[in-house]
Amino acid sequence: MKTMKLMNKKTPVLWLALLPVLMAFSTPLAPAELHAITPVSDPCSLSNNTFVSGEEITYKLYYNWNFVWLSAGEVTFRVTDRGAEYAISAVGRTYSSYEWFFKVRDRYESYVDKNTLLPRMSLRDIQEGGYRMYDRVTFDQRNRRAVSLRGKTREEATETTYNIDGCMHDILSIIYYMRNLEFDNLQKGAKIPVKFFFDKETYPLSVTYLGAEASTHVKGMGNYKTYKFSPQLIAGEVFKEGDQMTVWASRDQNKIPLLIESPVSVGSVKVVLKSYRGLRYPFTAKVE
Repeated sequence: MKTMKLMNKKTPVLWLALLPVLMAFSTPLAPAELHAITPVSDPCSLSNNTFVSGEEITYKLYYNWNFVWLSAGEVTFRVTDRGAEYAISAVGRTYSSYEWFFKVRDRYESYVDKNTLLPRMSLRDIQEGGYRMYDRVTFDQRNRRAVSLRGKTREEATETTYNIDGCMHDILSIIYYMRNLEFDNLQKGAKIPVKFFFDKETYPLSVTYLGAEASTHVKGMGNYKTYKFSPQLIAGEVFKEGDQMTVWASRDQNKIPLLIESPVSVGSVKVVLKSYRGLRYPFTAKVE
């Protein structure tokens, strides 16, 4: 299975942080399914009513090993206005105190069309331990093609063209697309199909909506009203059979992930909101 291949890869610190955030807000649904969630009639075009240029959200990543929680690193998401596009970035790094174990310096970028929130280009520049990878993907949404320039470095990269489905997202654009859907229309237990193009392939999974919570505690930040989700996990090197990831997102107009908890094959990880600024709306999800 493609999903098995995805989960079996050596999973870096930033990918562990991005994966659950991605799962909380994943890809556009089929038209009939999308209509049940939001009044948008065209799944390939969605107006942005949630985020603005200047939004910046930082998460802290914790790793639990032998009952000890270690502060592993941080990932910061930023949105910048580029005329007809939004430039979205996610920059991750490990703390110096963790780098004796594994050092990460990763940068993800996505340039999305303002009218559709679909990506025109995405970029990954990965430095994880001794591993290096550069991957720039240009999306031809009309002709359903993705052109990847990929290699250890930009200078060594070679070009490959892939066929993709219509209305295809990448790992960053999908988060911001789904933040614009109306989750209050979902029934508890509803399963949301998700799909994204990553690492040369399209991956289909599902997310189960677990309902709303009146108060969820976020370490160092306080209590929040939340939407709760459980993304599908595939057993492999990263996840074991029966493992369940849980994601809490703010139950307000911003709809940002606040807290993610997940077991992994050795220990567990936790992604926690650390700071935010430049949100489009007041953070009304916070419970005083």
